[in-house]
Amino acid sequence: MRSVRSVLVGLGVAFIAYFALRALWWVGAPTPPNSLALAALTLFLATALLCLLWRAPTATMAEETETETEAGSGGDALHPWACALALATAAILPTAMAFAVGPDERLASYYTWILGGVGAIMTIVMSRRRPWVAWTGMIILTVGVMAWMGPVQPWLKGLIGSYIWVVVAQLMVLSLDRAARDTRRLTTLQRATSGWQASQTVRQRERRVQVQRALAVAGPVLTEAVASGGHLSEEERLEARIAEGRLRDELRGPRLLDDAVRDGIDAARRRGATVTVLDEGGLDDAPEASLELIRRELAETLRTSRSDRVIIRTSPHESIAVTVVGRSADGGSEDVELWQEIMHPVPGA
Repeated sequence: MRSVRSVLVGLGVAFIAYFALRALWWVGAPTPPNSLALAALTLFLATALLCLLWRAPTATMAEETETETEAGSGGDALHPWACALALATAAILPTAMAFAVGPDERLASYYTWILGGVGAIMTIVMSRRRPWVAWTGMIILTVGVMAWMGPVQPWLKGLIGSYIWVVVAQLMVLSLDRAARDTRRLTTLQRATSGWQASQTVRQRERRVQVQRALAVAGPVLTEAVASGGHLSEEERLEARIAEGRLRDELRGPRLLDDAVRDGIDAARRRGATVTVLDEGGLDDAPEASLELIRRELAETLRTSRSDRVIIRTSPHESIAVTVVGRSADGGSEDVELWQEIMHPVPGA
């Protein structure tokens, strides 16, 4: 973007210099340039350079780059004071130069340069995303030169060329805006795609870890079952049931588990309790530090529980992370003897 701007600024300076030289080229004039003509030229140069070079300061280079690509947002729009000066110049130059050259020289190049000069200013204004100011300035210029040159001569001397420049500038700005919008849209899609790919990579890694852990848990039991032809002792059957439960836990609630929680679940199963672990997505956005605190409290709850059936379930509630329900089988009926709600840790607490 900096190289493109440098080229455009260089072209703008070249055109400004060209019209300034035309203003000073008074060959064949009855009198040399007077103070009024020089004042008008100074006003033209000051206005043109101000409109071309004045940019609002940006805090950082990153913000500057982002501003340059925000098409249609006014990030590179010309300052209102510069717009007012451009309109004032369009109104002053035709009359000032008309008095400077006199009534007999208003078709000479040292007067008609203002047609291209003001047109160049309005082209710059248009490129700085002030279309209404640019067209207003062109109308003011047209009315001013027609008042001193007549209704036809301005068009023959270059006014139509100035209008063409402004139209081309507006078409270029519209094209750049469209290109910038497409670029932003593609950037958004690329970021979304990158995020999706990253999430898929994380999910694949988690699945590989879960599969490896499941094989580590169930592999020895399956090997023993195959080696014995399915004839297992009571102790081996217990180990098989515990291994099956571990496998379900790893698949259903991996974010709830750490070594302490796994040990607590194993201890409950070894004493004959039925433990069910269900992670229904309530902890998807929880940071790892919060998960550690939640797992620590869950492990402590399992260590003190004596229930015959324990259900561990994540909660969709905004403040409750996990609920632990313990039931005791007594006389064929189940009574709730444990109800523990593990809250989401408060940040900074």
